[in-house]
Amino acid sequence: MDVPALLDRDGLLAEWRRLTARTKSGHGVYELDGRGEVVTNSRPSARRQIVLTDVYCHLSEQMGHLAAMSMAVVTPSSGIRVPDVVWMPCEKWEGFDRDDPLPFVPDLCVEVLLDRGTAQNIDRRVQAYLEGGAHEVIVVDQYGQVEFRGAKGRRQVSMFGVALSLDPIYFDGRRVPAAPGGTRN
Repeated sequence: MDVPALLDRDGLLAEWRRLTARTKSGHGVYELDGRGEVVTNSRPSARRQIVLTDVYCHLSEQMGHLAAMSMAVVTPSSGIRVPDVVWMPCEKWEGFDRDDPLPFVPDLCVEVLLDRGTAQNIDRRVQAYLEGGAHEVIVVDQYGQVEFRGAKGRRQVSMFGVALSLDPIYFDGRRVPAAPGGTRN
């Protein structure tokens, strides 16, 4: 049985353009795996949207207004993925077609697992972002726990000095007290 080969960046972008030309569902609802096959995501719930906006606001306030929500990015090993929030320095925002996915992975990516079926494959997503050039990936789980991950694994604090104080009212069941730096353990 032949396994389809992984597409390179140009192949992924071509498939993305074909997909966006025939659908009106919007970015963030779908992604492409490494073979260019469509991966459909459900629309975020109202509480997940509030948490995504809160994370975006924290990043914008702490790092400058160079963050974006639900921006498609090309990863070298996992296709075109849509992190919940991304941040990168000003100079990286120049020189690419804004109608296409970012041709690279931004410096910081955030995944919020609340109401999302990606908990089982989050390690693969994190690795794809790090392999693609992210310096850090922040993962917020369904209980509000915040993990900072880098090329050498989990960190106690963000390398960017980011602290997230997320309201526990939006998270499932278990209340988790805030730890130093605003994270929840």
